[in-house]
Amino acid sequence: MPRFFVPDCGQPGDRIVLDGDNARHISYALRMRRGDTVTLCGEDGRASVGELEDFDGSTVTVRVVGEGRGAEPPFRVTLYQGLTKGDKLEYIIQKAVETGVTRIVPFVSSHCVAKLEEGAKTEKKLERWNRISEEAAKQCGRGIVPEVSAPVTFEKALEEASASPLAFLCYEREDTVSLSDLLRGHPEGDIAFLIGPEGGFSEKEASCAAEKGLSLCGLGKRILRTETAPVFVLSCVTYEREL
Repeated sequence: MPRFFVPDCGQPGDRIVLDGDNARHISYALRMRRGDTVTLCGEDGRASVGELEDFDGSTVTVRVVGEGRGAEPPFRVTLYQGLTKGDKLEYIIQKAVETGVTRIVPFVSSHCVAKLEEGAKTEKKLERWNRISEEAAKQCGRGIVPEVSAPVTFEKALEEASASPLAFLCYEREDTVSLSDLLRGHPEGDIAFLIGPEGGFSEKEASCAAEKGLSLCGLGKRILRTETAPVFVLSCVTYEREL
């Protein structure tokens, strides 16, 4: 059943008016008709089932006929991702959304090859990143569209992440705590974690993270690529918390 994201998915009997891209997608791409059903996903994570009731060319009216199946976990996971080269970040966004991330925050650190851009270029990239998030959310049946935030500094990422009940920085050194121990020691609550860029984190950055209260977390005996590590972490979180 096609999914559409709206501010409020309503209650049975309510009528929701879809416009813009949603209305065009229903009318022209999917060629849906009166009586067809869709899933409406609200910003609060709830979902409802709606029946298409009326088309007027630029809008589609949907009558809510029942509750939809929720697909969101009872906790939030924020990924702080070091800026990457090329289109790797687009891949990371897509796969992180599929594996349950709530929010993605790119950051710039000392080993980043990619540079932080400003102005119109950043706005254009941010728009594309959030569009990729929405497309992935629709494809995999998410109840929300995970937000991709504007890039921040490493220091800002640490400051934000440290406020989470479980916050950790993924680091390849041997004197780290394992991901399994961290997750089993925190069976509930929100999670925030940092993944470095292609060059990883410097020792100074790891020390700064520890000083901020973040755990230094190892991901096993093998060193993972920056585009693999977040998917690995999110998959482990899903296994420990949801399956």
